[in-house]
Amino acid sequence: MKTFPQPLTAQEEAEYLRRLKEGDKEAKDILIRRNMRLVAHVVKKYQGTDYENEDLLSVGTIGLIKAVNTFDAGKGSRLATYAAKCVENEILMLFRAGKKYSKEVSIYDPIGTDKDGETVSLLDVLEAEGRGALEQVILKQDIQKLYEAYEQDLKDTEKTVIRMRYGLFGSKEHTQREIAQVLGISRSYVSRIEKRAIEKMREEFL
Repeated sequence: MKTFPQPLTAQEEAEYLRRLKEGDKEAKDILIRRNMRLVAHVVKKYQGTDYENEDLLSVGTIGLIKAVNTFDAGKGSRLATYAAKCVENEILMLFRAGKKYSKEVSIYDPIGTDKDGETVSLLDVLEAEGRGALEQVILKQDIQKLYEAYEQDLKDTEKTVIRMRYGLFGSKEHTQREIAQVLGISRSYVSRIEKRAIEKMREEFL
């Protein structure tokens, strides 16, 4: 798999989305280029099919472009979450058109009709039941990445503050004042430690 540029930070993404909304074509190109790692990540799920990775990347990129063109930041989700669905949908459309997703039992063949008389395939059923699954996978990966950043990037005192502040590892959540009393330091110092630790984790996460 070829190497792609690093993804945008949340702040950079927001800025380029703002510029795109104002008609900045360069912003659109950057949003596409800097999200190519996401396309490559989705494509990995389909290695071993009858299609070459380069073909899947090309089709996935079409999905990414559609995502950038239609994304609505006002709905509260990140572009990556929305784009991942668009990329995967584009790849599945390719499989559906070529009927190459399964060599033994085709999930594209009709299995019945819906209440409107439209033909329904097994894939349609699977897609309907699986809505939200991709978001759950992304969320699980994000949480794991945050815990890795916690273990690798934070000093012992920073770990203690973050663990107590947010109730990690099954512990109880504490206020900054409570943490200050336990550690024997000022509340303002706890606040500085917390902010510093979060910044470290955020940089690693983005």
